[in-house]
Amino acid sequence: MTNASFAAIGIQEDLVARLSEFGITAPSPVQEQTIPLLLEGRDVLAASQTGTGKTLAYLLPLLQGINPEQRVVQKLVLAPTQELAMQILREAERYGDHRGIKVMGLIGGAAIKRQIDKLREHPQLVVGTPGRIRELIGLRKLKMHEVTTIVIDEADQMFQLSGAGEVAKIVSSALRTRQLIMLSATIGPETKALAAREMKNPAEVGIDPGVMTAQSLEHHYVVAEERNKMDMLRRVIRHYNPERAIVFVNATEDIAEVQAKLNHLGLSAAALYGDADKVTRSNVLAKFRSGKFRVLVASDVAARGLDIENLTLVVSYDPAFDSEHYVHRAGRTGRMGKRGLSVTIVTEQQTFIMRKFARELDIQLDERAMSAGKARPADEVRRPAGSSRESTAPGSSKPVRTAAVQPDAAGARPAPARQGLAGGPSAGGEVRREPHHGAGQAAGGRSPAAPAGKARISSSEREKNRKNKGAPKWLKDKTPRGDGQ
Repeated sequence: MTNASFAAIGIQEDLVARLSEFGITAPSPVQEQTIPLLLEGRDVLAASQTGTGKTLAYLLPLLQGINPEQRVVQKLVLAPTQELAMQILREAERYGDHRGIKVMGLIGGAAIKRQIDKLREHPQLVVGTPGRIRELIGLRKLKMHEVTTIVIDEADQMFQLSGAGEVAKIVSSALRTRQLIMLSATIGPETKALAAREMKNPAEVGIDPGVMTAQSLEHHYVVAEERNKMDMLRRVIRHYNPERAIVFVNATEDIAEVQAKLNHLGLSAAALYGDADKVTRSNVLAKFRSGKFRVLVASDVAARGLDIENLTLVVSYDPAFDSEHYVHRAGRTGRMGKRGLSVTIVTEQQTFIMRKFARELDIQLDERAMSAGKARPADEVRRPAGSSRESTAPGSSKPVRTAAVQPDAAGARPAPARQGLAGGPSAGGEVRREPHHGAGQAAGGRSPAAPAGKARISSSEREKNRKNKGAPKWLKDKTPRGDGQ
């Protein structure tokens, strides 16, 4: 399908004018494919990357199909999280107000009594989370008998958070003649099962089968030891220097620690928790959007469906649980054709996860190495296999291994200095451990005087080893030193 205008695909003139006020003059591919089908009344199952404009793809036909004179709930949109529901609500108000359409949000965490009171004002479009919608239907406060269209946004995530049963009950509470629309970046088995059971001859829409992430998005990963991950996070943010960034953390209990350390490093950060109340979430996101702080630290649940303008960087402090979660994390950036970058921090043992995601999502996931303050392709700065640290000899471009320790003239290996500690080895720290491994070691590691096979250790030597091993400083100081110490 070639690029068309909104008018050409059936959107009425007043909505086209309203879209142009916000700089939207041509439909995105998912809008171009989906809107005509929805205006025909078809059930639709749409697989679309996040950030492609799928919210307007269903909102415009919904608003166009609402009769403002009819004071009943006519359209229902389900969203998996409070934040996504509120974003959809804002979009619906932006494009529906001039038509006199009343829109209402019904989300968990808000006062249910106040919501019941507002339902008496007869909104025509309701946007909500499954738990609260189901509760109000059960209380007979939300009437479903006039609902002609139900939209399930981020369907796969909805089923993970609420279960397919909750959503199925809501769908079954409406008339069988209603229109059902399901949209998601990934279409999982539960989504397919509900579609097969509840949809009538559904039209399946996909931007590009097999392509789960936006084409304008780059995917990188960097390798760091577990203890160095925070330093790597700092270096990544400093290097790419985004106006704002989201950092994903897997364990909720780690979010506060990551936030505190970023602030300590001079990178202004705030946290967003999945179980935060509506007011707290709204305040944090409003400050993030306005630039009050630069980095938002969040869990997958908290950041699901977030649409932040000019968000150019997403960092996974921990790798995503699976490729589906990776898609949704990466989808916070690179939206509506803009360029974006997704960077994952992994340990050496976790690099296989990146290869797995690249294979499953058919994307290029490149390793980067931070060198001299810049992110460069890892192949350019990769160390030769087997070396733990390298330097370049003066006047030579050839790498020199500094971790390897050469035997002295007598054939004995001196104790290696501890890397990274000022002042070299602690006094006697490495040497004192040698008698413990001592005479029983293989050639090259044992003392030159040790005979082959098992060697006897004197009782005085064993006593000295026992005292040195974990002994307090005062006791070590009293231990007589031998010639080799």
